[in-house]
Amino acid sequence: MTLYRDEGIVLRTQKLGEADRIVTVLTRRTGRIRAAAKGVRKTKSRFGARLEPFTHVDLQLYERRSLDLITQAETLRPYGQQLVADYPRYTAGTAMLETAEKLTAEEREPALRQFLLLVGGLRTLAEGAHDPRLVLDAFLLRSLSVAGWAPAIDECCRCGTRGQLRGFAIPAGGAVCARCRQPGAATPAPPTFALMLALLRGDWELADGSEPRHRVECSGLVAAYLQWHLEHGIRSLRHVARESYPDGRGGDAGGAEADDTTDHRERV
Repeated sequence: MTLYRDEGIVLRTQKLGEADRIVTVLTRRTGRIRAAAKGVRKTKSRFGARLEPFTHVDLQLYERRSLDLITQAETLRPYGQQLVADYPRYTAGTAMLETAEKLTAEEREPALRQFLLLVGGLRTLAEGAHDPRLVLDAFLLRSLSVAGWAPAIDECCRCGTRGQLRGFAIPAGGAVCARCRQPGAATPAPPTFALMLALLRGDWELADGSEPRHRVECSGLVAAYLQWHLEHGIRSLRHVARESYPDGRGGDAGGAEADDTTDHRERV
């Protein structure tokens, strides 16, 4: 058996036998891995608490034919401590973990940029400086970009025209002008396009000053666009805290509105 070390973010865990767990981790160098952690469900486990979702850990593992075996785990940053006490941040973080797992479909395929995005996103959520929904949408947009599916936002995805954008066509690849818009395309407000672009570029001054209705519309479009490319839903998105329009209508982060229409310290 080959011994190796890597750092990563714990994405999820599942029970294995009476006292063990299977831990899914997105690592810096190896990519997404699934490893067995022996005895971590026992009350006297030396590192069971270090292998919970949201935890940034340094691991030592044995490579095996099926599941690798975790032999050591050291906590680098326990993001879960800040997130589990706040429902909006917790649900946004859960959606990030699920998305990161879905976007790294191949096990042991290096995904450094996705790892850095996830670390930065969780850190930003934990600090609480921005609305959790905005942080989540920024993470989703940038993750799509890393995966090669960045939506067109400031130009028509069909003809390349800038300005006069009149719709958002998910199958076509994003924003469309009036001439290219087809029936069934969503019709977001211009400030919604501006918000999406700000989140993709990291313009937090503009994003933090956006109106609630544009945030809701943005969340619906981003979620629908993500799930269309993944070809299945992100279950945790349905639990992301909702925000209401000024007139009292609710917005769904899971995409209901759309249906109607670097460095290790990198931050989202």
